[in-house]
Amino acid sequence: MATFSSHDRLTNLQQLRSQTFDLIIIGGGITGAGIALDAASRGLRTALVEKVDFAFGTSSRSTKLIHGGLRYLKQLEFGLVKEVGSERAIVHGLAPHLVVPEKMLLPLSEKRGLGYWLTSIGLKIYDWLAGVKAEDRRRMLTRVQTLRYEPLLKDEDIRGGAIYAEYRTDDARLTVEIMKQAAREGAIIANYVLVKDFVYENNVVAGVVAAPAGGDEFTIKGKFVVSAAGPWVDELREINRSKQGKRLHLTKGVHIVLPRQRLPVKQAIYFDVEDGRMIFAIPRGRITYVGTTDTNYTGDKDNVRTTREDANYLISAVNATFPSVQLKVSDIESSWAGLRPLIHEEGKSASELSRKDEIFESSTGLISIAGGKLTGYRKMAERVVNLVARKHGGNLGNSKTSGIRLGSNPFNGVKDVAKFAATLKSQAAPLSLSEHQISYLVENYGGEAKLVIEQALRSGDQGDQALILAELEYCVHNEMVYSLSDFFVRRTGLIFFDIARVQRWKELIATRCGTLLGWSSERTAQELGGVEEWIRNATTFS
Repeated sequence: MATFSSHDRLTNLQQLRSQTFDLIIIGGGITGAGIALDAASRGLRTALVEKVDFAFGTSSRSTKLIHGGLRYLKQLEFGLVKEVGSERAIVHGLAPHLVVPEKMLLPLSEKRGLGYWLTSIGLKIYDWLAGVKAEDRRRMLTRVQTLRYEPLLKDEDIRGGAIYAEYRTDDARLTVEIMKQAAREGAIIANYVLVKDFVYENNVVAGVVAAPAGGDEFTIKGKFVVSAAGPWVDELREINRSKQGKRLHLTKGVHIVLPRQRLPVKQAIYFDVEDGRMIFAIPRGRITYVGTTDTNYTGDKDNVRTTREDANYLISAVNATFPSVQLKVSDIESSWAGLRPLIHEEGKSASELSRKDEIFESSTGLISIAGGKLTGYRKMAERVVNLVARKHGGNLGNSKTSGIRLGSNPFNGVKDVAKFAATLKSQAAPLSLSEHQISYLVENYGGEAKLVIEQALRSGDQGDQALILAELEYCVHNEMVYSLSDFFVRRTGLIFFDIARVQRWKELIATRCGTLLGWSSERTAQELGGVEEWIRNATTFS
């Protein structure tokens, strides 16, 4: 079994240097992770490299929902709704601690949207296409019932509403858990490894030239190479001299994070705004987050930021829908901005572009996949590995990932998760953690949250200091943390959901992380500076 500890990263790099693989995957987002798990579980010798950190790009900056794409019903993309709708239930079963049921309120207005009866019919079709269980099927509400569910709504606009089912997740955590499972299946994985070029034999791609952070370039040899690099897919196609025909169209999606007391919605809500877009407001512990935008993007893919215009747009949308809250941009605690790597279609706006995935194959054999949705990652991976399997020959069988539950101690369902949470709360009693902290630990680390608590109890520290130091210890030893930002942004999500906690503990965590990973004082200062830049980018808008 391959390892996923920060301390074993050099061992993984050595294996990448010395072995020949059946499949090399470029890109450590949700799609690359899904391909790695599917391929390794079918017996392919699998390698994956990521140029920054796992989930660095799109896969840590989505709306953080495993949802069925209700808005795609408007675009008559019935096949997409059916596929991703069905996948929701599968992914929930694979990680019920991380993919959590969330009832969504959809208020209906006379002035915008499809109206009451068309929405009722549409949701019924949605439930049928997605195979929604009877207890989770849409329930239509009267005007009075809708306002009882959410009193903050602008009451004169409301005709009625609907309740329907979605699933909340943490996209980066899901990506990391799939990566860890792929490693358990034998995949050799490393972050902070940039692919600079391809290796060819008889004009066919037979490997990549890799440049690891802090190390010398080397070659990874493989029979097949798949690019799952998200927004960077076309850059790799250019290196391969195969960027012809279809191309990517990048759009930007922004989310803002507000204190729960400033937007105290009673439950998750999906509402129309005047320009025809639909926006989510989702309560999550001590905060409510709102998004998303959908605008064309041609800037720096490595540094996507929320602008003042983005922030004003979302604040205005919230104030128009919930007029009593009177939010200001200064109420925003944090934000994130990410890119959607969609397939370009002439004459279509950012919001009109299809979210379908497509596979491109170059004349030299490079396989690239782009488009798609977080929810559909498993089926996207299956299609890619099926293609590789046909080319590889032999009997690799069908995908097994619908039955591979995530985590070293996977749960059997929501009741199992609730039972574990109660046990964890009792175990953690000496630390005096809040209900929110217990929920956060279970959703983040699943069954391995007990390892975090055990470490915190052993440390002799108290309360939140004990908890965050124990989290760091766990993530370094089990989740290939290489930089301070890995921990604060993608392993814990604190930069988005509890930025005050980052501010409070960043120096302590930088020092301890430096000790655990053997950093020099200069490296520690550099890493701390990187986190401070993340804080600035998340909290300031220009």
